[in-house]
Amino acid sequence: MARQQILGIPFFTGTVAEAVAATLRGGLVVAPSGPNLAGELRRVPVYREAVQTADVALTDSAVMVAVYRLATGRQVPRHSGLKFLSALLEEPVLREPGAAFWVMPSQDEGEKIADWLRGQGFPIGPENFYVAPFYRGYPIEDAVLRQRLQSARPRVVFLNLAGGKQEVLGAWLRAQLDPVPGIVCTGAAIAFLAGTQANIPVWADRTGLGWLFRCLSEPGKFLPRYWSALPLLRMVFRYRDETPVAK
Repeated sequence: MARQQILGIPFFTGTVAEAVAATLRGGLVVAPSGPNLAGELRRVPVYREAVQTADVALTDSAVMVAVYRLATGRQVPRHSGLKFLSALLEEPVLREPGAAFWVMPSQDEGEKIADWLRGQGFPIGPENFYVAPFYRGYPIEDAVLRQRLQSARPRVVFLNLAGGKQEVLGAWLRAQLDPVPGIVCTGAAIAFLAGTQANIPVWADRTGLGWLFRCLSEPGKFLPRYWSALPLLRMVFRYRDETPVAK
C-alpha cells in the first residue's frame, strides 16, 4: 500500500476503495485527529505505538495535510474518517448477519445510532452490540469485549469511541484476536452520519471544515478541544516526517 510518513506515522495515501479493501482483509484502521496528534502522540507511548503500527492510518487532519505541504512541498491526499466510513458502510457484506460488531460510547447514544443503522439495513442485536465502559488511563484492555469478539467472530469491528482511547484498545484487540477482523477507529464519524452529533455536509468534510460545524454545534465542548490542536502546526513544520516526543 502507498504510504507517506508524517510525524512518524506511515499515513495511507492510496484510494478510499483500497483502504476499504484492506479493512475487509483485517487489521487496525485509525484516523488520528488534530487534537490527538498534538497531544497524545507526543505524551502517550501506547497511543503513539498504536497509530504508528496501524495497518491503515487515514489522513483525517486537514490541518496536518495542509501544513505538511507548506513545509515540504509534498502533497498527500486527505482521507477523512467520515469519508472512509461512508464508503465502508456501502459494502454489502457488512449487512450480512454477524459481519459487523458495534462498540458504542454510551447506551443512549448507542441505541440512537443502532436505530439509524437498522434503518440502513444493518442487522443489530444484543449479539453484535456492546457499550464500552469508561476506560481510565493507559494501557487499555477489555477482557469482556475480547470474549464477545472471540465468540462473535465478526468481519469488521467498529470502535465508535473517543480518539486517543479507541486506537489503543484497537491495537490491543488486534494482538488478542485470531483471525484479526477489520478494527475501525473512526470515533464520532458514525454519530455524524446518524445525526446524533453535528450534521457535517459532504462539502464541509471534503474541504476540511468539519471541525467548524462541530464547534458551532457544541462550542463549549469543541472549541477548547480544537484550540488544543494549535501546537500541531508547529509540530509538522519542525518534525515533518519524524516522530515528535515530549521532552
